[in-house]
Amino acid sequence: MSEAQVTDKQGRAAVTSLVTAGSVLLGSALLAAGCASSGPPARSPVSQGPASQSPAARGTAATTAELTAMAARYMAIARPANRELDHEFDGFDDHIKDGDLAAARANLRTAVVTEHRFDRQLIALSFPPRTEPFVRLLYRVNQARAELTSAAAGVTSLRELSGYQRRLDAANEPVEDAVRVIRAQLGLPPPDTS
Repeated sequence: MSEAQVTDKQGRAAVTSLVTAGSVLLGSALLAAGCASSGPPARSPVSQGPASQSPAARGTAATTAELTAMAARYMAIARPANRELDHEFDGFDDHIKDGDLAAARANLRTAVVTEHRFDRQLIALSFPPRTEPFVRLLYRVNQARAELTSAAAGVTSLRELSGYQRRLDAANEPVEDAVRVIRAQLGLPPPDTS
């Protein structure tokens, strides 16, 4: 089996994984929204002592100040990563149109580095318990997108590389879905662009 066929199969497997993860994310978001809209369970008088008043002890959402601080930490890593990825993928598109394979591949390699750096920074943050599953999902789908981007950066022809454009676009969807849920849970507005 040729290297191009292996790379293509890896790319298709990554997209399939991303679509599956996106479906799981959507179902999880709907479930979380349904659970969040239901009222809190009745508390017994015993559980109302001072030790049970912290958000962690109650298992409830963080305070407004904690969410604001978490949102600021999240945006401190998300903004630069988004700017870099926008720049690299815009460059990629331009270089594909111009027929510059080497420059397009370089853009993709830089995008992979950015994706991995963001993921390392993301998992180093401590999120509220209800947001943590979506953070882990974002990490997984972003890692799959980085794997696909890396495979695309390894191709040896413009024709092959052009074939990855649709798959790369599709790989963004589950990432964007997870980002929307995380931002909503942190009290942030939805992203303007991906």
